[in-house]
Amino acid sequence: MTTTYTIHPIVMGTKVFDKSYMTYQYGQGESYTIPIFTWLIKGGDQTILVDTGEMSPIQSQDREKAIGGKIYTFEQGLEAHGLVPSDIDIVIHTHLHMDHCENDYKCENALFYIHEQELESIHNPHPLDYRYLSDYIDDIEENGQIRVITKDREIVDGIRVMNTPVHTKGGLTVFINTQKGLAAITGFCVIDENYNPPPEIRGMEMNLIPPGTVVDAYSAYDIMERVQREADILIPLHEPRFAAINSIG
Repeated sequence: MTTTYTIHPIVMGTKVFDKSYMTYQYGQGESYTIPIFTWLIKGGDQTILVDTGEMSPIQSQDREKAIGGKIYTFEQGLEAHGLVPSDIDIVIHTHLHMDHCENDYKCENALFYIHEQELESIHNPHPLDYRYLSDYIDDIEENGQIRVITKDREIVDGIRVMNTPVHTKGGLTVFINTQKGLAAITGFCVIDENYNPPPEIRGMEMNLIPPGTVVDAYSAYDIMERVQREADILIPLHEPRFAAINSIG
């Protein structure tokens, strides 16, 4: 029998920017606040995270009101689940932009699953991709903690990854078996509206909106549709409503 899991969103940072960073060619001029999550996966015999969030998040009432949930430091978020960083066995990275990996060095006992193209990008980033900073993975590289993903594969029973080069070339969407169906934590930075666009977008015969930061908009659209078809539970990586949800699946 395949292992089933529950997914626990933990907010470990926020960003405030123009909404069009999330929604390609839409929402320009609208201020928008996104949560930055660590996703704690419970259910198997290992303690698993997807991404590790920001090192020093802004914890303010304004930011918490904007996302509808509490903002934690890495240690506070884990403590809420009875954990400390050394308890983490596995970290799966959707990608290596700094807000997704700033706490990696604290997980001294973890193995880190990262796509080979993300490692290439973080060490030789294109000038347009300023969000990469290799300092945040220096420790785990030096300690031999990285396991390089070269193809779509299972990580542990009931959890698999698929390369989805939408937001970055090495982006990984994480598919997780739950009692309520197959959940997908998207490997690209989107919100619910990307998958549920407003009438003016649908009126142009578009069923979704690619993210504002995108490798190739045409292929991104097709990849996003594939993820949507495969998942029973779709989890856009920066959707604010998950800030108020304790458990998925």
